[in-house]
Amino acid sequence: MSTIISLINHKGGVGKTTSAVNLGAALVELGKRVLLMDLDPQANLSLSVGAPRVKYSIYEALKGESELHPVNIKPNFDVVTSSINLSSVEMELVNEAGREFILRELIEPIIDNYDFIIIDCPPSLGLLTLNALTSSHYVLIPLQSEFLAIQGLTRIKQVVDKVRFRLNKRLEICGVAATMFDARKVLNRDVVETIQKYFGDKVFKTMIRDNVSLAEAPASRQDIFEYNKKSQGAEDYLALAKEVLERVEKPVAIENA
Repeated sequence: MSTIISLINHKGGVGKTTSAVNLGAALVELGKRVLLMDLDPQANLSLSVGAPRVKYSIYEALKGESELHPVNIKPNFDVVTSSINLSSVEMELVNEAGREFILRELIEPIIDNYDFIIIDCPPSLGLLTLNALTSSHYVLIPLQSEFLAIQGLTRIKQVVDKVRFRLNKRLEICGVAATMFDARKVLNRDVVETIQKYFGDKVFKTMIRDNVSLAEAPASRQDIFEYNKKSQGAEDYLALAKEVLERVEKPVAIENA
């Protein structure tokens, strides 16, 4: 049965999609079967891994027009793609009964096919992110090591707490991952110190260092391990994946959550 992890942050540009792709790829490197799920209408994750255009994306599945159709991108690594049409799905589902649970019901038939399902959420806390949280066992928060990036952390925690109380009692914060980190910058060090005071040991020891290979890999439609396995980016995401494995517990079936 899969362990389902949602990557959320309602601020854009914090390394969320980069982290979803490369955390997933790192888990594959560690021998896990991984499904990436692109829940962002911008479809950056789908583009980053070079997923082909498909007839049935996550949009059609959420609309009830198809099941989930994972696309294989390399051994033990699949992706459910997104499309721009997803930008209208919140309005289209506004009157749908049980709309917070649609994704959870879609995942149930394939939950035994993977060790991990990694969901890349949009930069908002709307219905798509709510569906992801209702489906997940864990939340991982990528956080850019800049002052403005920490301003929304309280709001994220409040949303996670409400979802746990009302919709998904198994939901936990797996951790906060500092991204684009440069140890030479006092501001970066101060931001990490601030989030450590707020989240304590929930902050991952691994810092994702600012690394040009991480920016270049999506242009080649590759994860960091395909693009440059010897880079700092590959080293950091592999270390982060090992920390994630240490933190996650044996998952409990979603339907019992």
